[in-house]
Amino acid sequence: MTTASAVPKSPRRGRPGYDQDSVLEIAVQVFNRHGYDATSMGMLAVELGVSKSAIYHHVPSKGDLLRLALDEALIPLEAIGEDERAQNGGTIERLEYILRSTIRVLIDRQPYVTLLLRLRGNTEIERDALQRRRTVDHTIVDLVTAAQAEGRVRSDVEPRTTTRLMFGMINSLVEWYRPEGPVSPAQVEENAIAMIVDGLRARA
Repeated sequence: MTTASAVPKSPRRGRPGYDQDSVLEIAVQVFNRHGYDATSMGMLAVELGVSKSAIYHHVPSKGDLLRLALDEALIPLEAIGEDERAQNGGTIERLEYILRSTIRVLIDRQPYVTLLLRLRGNTEIERDALQRRRTVDHTIVDLVTAAQAEGRVRSDVEPRTTTRLMFGMINSLVEWYRPEGPVSPAQVEENAIAMIVDGLRARA
């Protein structure tokens, strides 16, 4: 005789006990664990404990989940450059504000930024996100170039290469930093700014 505990559990039918935000949060975890391309809606349904049709109640497709997830990273990153503190004032001060704000977004939206940084550009949604990310990068290149022309950034660094190195260090946070660890977000921010901004300043 088969006991109740031995009967395989099937996904719950009907609408899931989730809202769109919670479905998105779990989907991003699965995307980051297996890769977006390798993740199927069936895998997401198993993770959520619901039927595939229940997921479609919240989003039309896997691509829509990806687009929503990427917006969670890109919209706050794009907003940094639109802030008055990023557009007005001294070049070094503006650069420091943008870098500090970027670090805060990476820590606050770590799963979403991780997904953004792992994109391969295989779909139109991914290519659009990568272009938006490049636009953010170009803002820093222009700012470093302007600061260099003013004599506030050392002349022996190349702005585009410097920007790639800066973001390479900052972006690595998604791979190793854990907010529950021994180092606070504020300490990470201060250490990064000390290395980047102090390293770039023109010597008297």
